[in-house]
Amino acid sequence: MRRYWLGLAAASALSACGGGNPFATTDPTDPVTGSTIPEALAGDVDSVSYNATDQTLTVTGVGLDETPFTATYVRKPALDRNGYEAYTVQDNALTEHSTAYVREIEGGQATVVMTGGQFGFFQGGTTYGRTGTFSAPDTEQGPGGIVSYAGTYIGLLNINGDGGDLITPTPGTAPELLPGQAAEVTGDVFINADFSDNRVKGTVYNRQITDQPATIVEDLDLEPTDIASGGTFDGAVSTGGIGVGEYGGVFSGTDAAAVAGSVHATSHIQAFSGSTVPIEEFGVFVLGSCDGASPDPVCNQPDP
Repeated sequence: MRRYWLGLAAASALSACGGGNPFATTDPTDPVTGSTIPEALAGDVDSVSYNATDQTLTVTGVGLDETPFTATYVRKPALDRNGYEAYTVQDNALTEHSTAYVREIEGGQATVVMTGGQFGFFQGGTTYGRTGTFSAPDTEQGPGGIVSYAGTYIGLLNINGDGGDLITPTPGTAPELLPGQAAEVTGDVFINADFSDNRVKGTVYNRQITDQPATIVEDLDLEPTDIASGGTFDGAVSTGGIGVGEYGGVFSGTDAAAVAGSVHATSHIQAFSGSTVPIEEFGVFVLGSCDGASPDPVCNQPDP
């Protein structure tokens, strides 16, 4: 298990004024993805089980020791962001608070999990996968067999947000004992996949910290990488040409109707560059194809 120092939490705490089929459990070596989720993306998450119909979510691996622990999270619609369902868990006012976001489109799903800071540490990670069949699109469609995907993004940071979901402690409790609630980053994602050359690239843009909208948050560029035969991929993340992390994902559905994946980045937000502790971000995206029945508005572009 990886644990991260949360030195930014105290100094940079932020202030703030569906239906579907259930997913099988997904974990870093789940055959549903056709490959291993990179360790940098999995982080502390061992597995996730999500039932979209019942709106239940359980997470294994985000805990205090080396023994995998499974926690059942509670649905929190008030924390939903950008079409991603929110779930949280906190045993009592003096135990860590954990936030999770999950989404499913066309059999592709992804989940991000992050604890808030307590005693200077947090745990977090992501998972992604697919259910059902997958087939690559006909490479004769579109110019060069390129398919575009567009939609929204949700990320969680190793700094504390407004704490609105925390259990209220007993008055007079020492502040050194209290946990935080992870801050969120929202944004948009656009990905181009060339199924003729089996290459993919994209960007995460329009990024904003929910509880600190005035803070400038750099775009994350998803550098070109190969698409494996099973529809999976992983590659490098950069900002301004400088490598800051890793991303990965999997295509799902007939003609690759959707793509789900995750991002891990560090030392990538200049607004926090003065800290001696690097900022960390885990995030996920689940996107429909621009050729699908309900494409994102950005897909409405002129053809030659």
